[in-house]
Amino acid sequence: MMEVNGTKIIDTYAEAFPVWFSRVIITAATERWAYKAAAEATGFATSKIGCPCEAGIEGYLTEKETPDGRVGVSILIGADKKNIKSNVASRISQCILPAPTASAFDGFPDAGSRFFIRMHYFGDTYEERCTVGDRKCWKIPIMEGNYIGEERFGTVKGIAGGNFLVMGHDQKSALFGSEAAADAIAGLKGVVTSFAGGVVASGSKVGCKNYRFPMTASTNHTWCPSLKGKIIGSKVPEGVASIYEIVINGIDESSIRAAMKAGIEAAIKTEEIMYIGASNFEGKLGQFRFYLHDIFR
Repeated sequence: MMEVNGTKIIDTYAEAFPVWFSRVIITAATERWAYKAAAEATGFATSKIGCPCEAGIEGYLTEKETPDGRVGVSILIGADKKNIKSNVASRISQCILPAPTASAFDGFPDAGSRFFIRMHYFGDTYEERCTVGDRKCWKIPIMEGNYIGEERFGTVKGIAGGNFLVMGHDQKSALFGSEAAADAIAGLKGVVTSFAGGVVASGSKVGCKNYRFPMTASTNHTWCPSLKGKIIGSKVPEGVASIYEIVINGIDESSIRAAMKAGIEAAIKTEEIMYIGASNFEGKLGQFRFYLHDIFR
């Protein structure tokens, strides 16, 4: 077992699965309203287990980084390819369009795979074509003034489910280390942490047993400290009383690996964390592997 600054790194790996991502650039008159639109647009999107998609805030953008020269927030929306269009369309139409001063633009303009979301129908025939820079957009009359945004969005292959486990001798220490990890990952290009605050209290496993109705996932019982000594096969190390999971979705393996390293290093620096581990399911979830020891070699 590897040790880094007093924290033991278990010799294991995170297992992740393929997904398709679209990046939506949300701009607004102020950073406040760009963020509020982004937060709304990434709601109910923690896990494909029960949500229609997985989404999160990627980072803040300056006026020089957006199509219309206003401040913005970048979000990533991930889903199966057949469902990515409907998720992007519904979140723009129901969450970004109604937000004061907000606009939505394509964050993958060079993607080979593209789709139209047909936003202009909301204009009830009063909409007009327009351009923002070199982008073809629609101007839709709304009570505030005009909504201006793109209808065509790109989608690219990505990865969901990169993760690591943060373990402490009590809940307070484990959560403190997990918060540090999530803060270190927040804003990194190409990745999002879709769960609340970037921290997962209820890690899950593939499948379920002992019920008459089927479930695709259930509590990851081998990593539950309260079950240590009660079940066969517990993976919880001695002395660990609380575990949190940091789940990372990203546009490629290098982005996820870099985020995992940044998060783990931040957790370790708190000097509160006993062990770092990861969740995997013997290939039942996906084909991507992120080995913890390799990250630190």
